[in-house]
Amino acid sequence: MIRPWFADVVVYQIYPMSFNDSNGDGIGDLNGINAKLDYIKKLGANFVWLNPIYKSPNADNGYDISDYTMIQPAYGTMNDFKALLKNAHQKGIRIMMDLVANHTSDQHEWFKQSQKSKDNPYSDYYIWSDPVDGHAPNEWQSVFEGPAWTYVAARNQYYLHSFASAQPDLNWRNPKVRAAIYDIMRFWLDLGVDGFRMDAIDFIAKPKWDNEGQSFTDVGVAEPNLTRLNQYLREMNQQVLSKYHHILTVGEMSTATPDAAAQFSNLDGSELNMVFQFEHVNLSPNPDSRLGKWNDAPVKVTELKSVLSKWQVGLDGRGWNSLYWNNHDQPRAVSRFATDAKPYRVRAAKMLATTLHLLQGTPYVYEGEELGMTNAHFNRLDQYEDLDSINAYHQVVDIDHIVDGKQMLSYLADRSRDNARTPMQWSNESNAGFTSGTPWYQLNPNYPQINARMELVDHDSVFYHYQKLIEFRKTNTTIQYGTYTELDAADDKVFAYIRELEHQRVLVISNFTSETVNRDYGQSSGQLIISNYDDDRGTEIRPYESKVYELNN
Repeated sequence: MIRPWFADVVVYQIYPMSFNDSNGDGIGDLNGINAKLDYIKKLGANFVWLNPIYKSPNADNGYDISDYTMIQPAYGTMNDFKALLKNAHQKGIRIMMDLVANHTSDQHEWFKQSQKSKDNPYSDYYIWSDPVDGHAPNEWQSVFEGPAWTYVAARNQYYLHSFASAQPDLNWRNPKVRAAIYDIMRFWLDLGVDGFRMDAIDFIAKPKWDNEGQSFTDVGVAEPNLTRLNQYLREMNQQVLSKYHHILTVGEMSTATPDAAAQFSNLDGSELNMVFQFEHVNLSPNPDSRLGKWNDAPVKVTELKSVLSKWQVGLDGRGWNSLYWNNHDQPRAVSRFATDAKPYRVRAAKMLATTLHLLQGTPYVYEGEELGMTNAHFNRLDQYEDLDSINAYHQVVDIDHIVDGKQMLSYLADRSRDNARTPMQWSNESNAGFTSGTPWYQLNPNYPQINARMELVDHDSVFYHYQKLIEFRKTNTTIQYGTYTELDAADDKVFAYIRELEHQRVLVISNFTSETVNRDYGQSSGQLIISNYDDDRGTEIRPYESKVYELNN
């Protein structure tokens, strides 16, 4: 089998605004990240993914870019970035940027020119369409609620925005647009950047507006044209990525299936290294389809196992998995997939880590996940900052009257992106050690009990469990390359699987419940090598227990 160069990579994701503030203005910055590189190195991650650090009006927390080659002033300067990059490389840590290529800010110079007229040099940089009977060309909806088309009188046309109206979609059918994006990529790669996480990259390949093979996603946005997407990604690889050595690339693709992802992440290296799929984080949607993801029901263990197994089997030998529980767009993993209740939070966080890190693929650790940080459990709308959450509340409560405010607040507390965006909890001091000023966003109130300083002196902490798992997978070829076999798919409490390579077998057992159960997977014939309990009781599996065995042949 092909053994990719990145099989031992573990990525640490940083949301810069919320990571570490070095100058007391309440906003995380590049120098703050630089100051914490030793922490990341101690954890064992060897790649850092930075959420967007480009100049932006911040209509969508940096995913609306007004200049791709300038640093957001609140984060620092280009010299600060170069210092961060140099220091990271000296410590053996590589940097991956967030490439936002589906859309720009409406304040980007390209769009300012494009909206002026139909005959300027940038007129075809975005997707414009004539009115139909005085209305938008179709009924497509944006991901962030509401119509995906906005009218501009100067052109007497509508422009498409798959997300917020301040994020007009680029026209990837225009070769000049693609060339401009490739130039941006070369700019950062020539500076020494080591890869890209590509935001909503499947959205760049849209069907025509005249119903060319048109189908719709669950949010009413047109499904991408996968043939066209393959063409774009191959071109990007040929013209840019293949010219640089060991560049790590992952494409965020909310619409991907294993078969499609096997094309995009094929092991011959002609497109991307891996894909972010959404199936497991989209589990337990609301039974009322009008509410979409907004729900507060727990994820069923059998459904979670089914999705993870589907992707493990579907990409084995064909492509490469990205492994993640949460990120800047998802609620905190321990709250969503296990429990953040005090008796079990630490064991539950360790259990989730063990389950994920021993699968086949590249693990991503989102800032604070390695501490077992939890959802914030906000209970008022004015505590939320996220555009997606606020818009959804007003749509379903004030406009559509589907549920009342109390119920929707319960849904937000469970699923809002803001749960992941509260500042990093460094210590139990004022503002969690994140800033000496006033934080740009409120802290999770549990930071006195959950923070890095306390965990670094407790060798039984969630942090050190992550460190152990990361070191284990870096040195174990069975975990890096071995096949995957699920055990007892119908079990609604325990997730167990075997990784196998050249007659070496590793058994992973994880209890996703607060119950003690008995399961015999032949663990008595193996040696326990990792556990989140102090002792081994064989076939007895305690609440949120996770244990790993090397099996004897």
